[in-house]
Amino acid sequence: MTDVENVAAERFGVTAERGFLPRDDPLGHLPAPLAAWDELARNLPKLLATGRVRTFLERPPAFDIAPLTTHPDVERAMLILSYLGHAYVWGDVQPVYRLPAALAQPWHDVALRLGRPPVLSYASYALANWRRVDPEGPVALGNIVLLQNFAGGLDEEWFVLVHVDIEARAGNALVAIGEAQRAVQHAQAAAAEIALGTIACALEGMYQTLARMPEHCDPHVYYRRVRPYIHGWKNNPAMPDGLIYEGTFGGTPQQFAGETGAQSTIIPALDAALGVHHRDDPLRPYLLEMRNYMPPRHRAFLDAIETGPSIRDYVYRHRTHEGLREAYNACVTWIERFRSRHLRYAADYVFRQAQSSPANPTTIGTGSTPFLPYLRKHRDETAGSLI
Repeated sequence: MTDVENVAAERFGVTAERGFLPRDDPLGHLPAPLAAWDELARNLPKLLATGRVRTFLERPPAFDIAPLTTHPDVERAMLILSYLGHAYVWGDVQPVYRLPAALAQPWHDVALRLGRPPVLSYASYALANWRRVDPEGPVALGNIVLLQNFAGGLDEEWFVLVHVDIEARAGNALVAIGEAQRAVQHAQAAAAEIALGTIACALEGMYQTLARMPEHCDPHVYYRRVRPYIHGWKNNPAMPDGLIYEGTFGGTPQQFAGETGAQSTIIPALDAALGVHHRDDPLRPYLLEMRNYMPPRHRAFLDAIETGPSIRDYVYRHRTHEGLREAYNACVTWIERFRSRHLRYAADYVFRQAQSSPANPTTIGTGSTPFLPYLRKHRDETAGSLI
């Protein structure tokens, strides 16, 4: 057990208002010397529409990382390079297996500074990829748009923004985890009940946002126009050997998983806090691997929760305390509902679609794992955690 003060969310850049989203709105442009790269990214949907995106990206302007003097600068660079890199690999009928050094080298260097692999991950696809329409308004659906798209269109926009809204709504729950563990450490049942109530309320809001996915994201459009660009090159039948990043990694092909919601820290943090355990299966090591794609501070937050006091054990020992037990069970129930809704979407948006190419399989997720049976198992294990 660690000192519960180490779980204080603010130590890890986590806030009640925004959760794992950055405290300051993501930058919409690179430093002036790199403006040409912003222009390339801004035109990416048009370049993809021509069918000749690789031609435009073969010899881009030099990318000097020296002007990237702040963390937001580096995040913006990672966003741009990740989108351009994936567009280069997946932007034609057949993928390519080598990435030009002009893209590969800066992508490698920027990723190294962030402590993440050089591939499009959830941190760039969602956490750092939004702006507010009304700068004084909330980070919420109706007031946020994407900074960057692949093909563009409402379905792509909505798919990502639903995740951004969920991240913001999770903030109160993430902060309350530390409050709940602190209450447990000091044997304060009333305070633990209040914190668990806060977590349950936030989870309900997250679920309500997730339930809005079909409003503007059609399953067929998602599968055909959104999903193809976010695959990685690990366990991908279209790229069995991975991708060569020219000028880096000694010319050895690299295998990295694609963007996936499993790289969000929200559900792993809630599982850890509430003691929702999943028995060994092929998805478990994959989920642990996905932590390598999370921002380092988010991984550290998750580690702190896992080594903190057990909320579940405390509630179980005091299960005759009706209010405490009900508050805990409400949290577990909302996670189970969230997983059930996600399972339904996985079936509708991917599994039931007609496979269009080996590069876009219907039985393997964008993170390169056969997903459906294990998502169902994890949902059932969540329900089994009720006290």
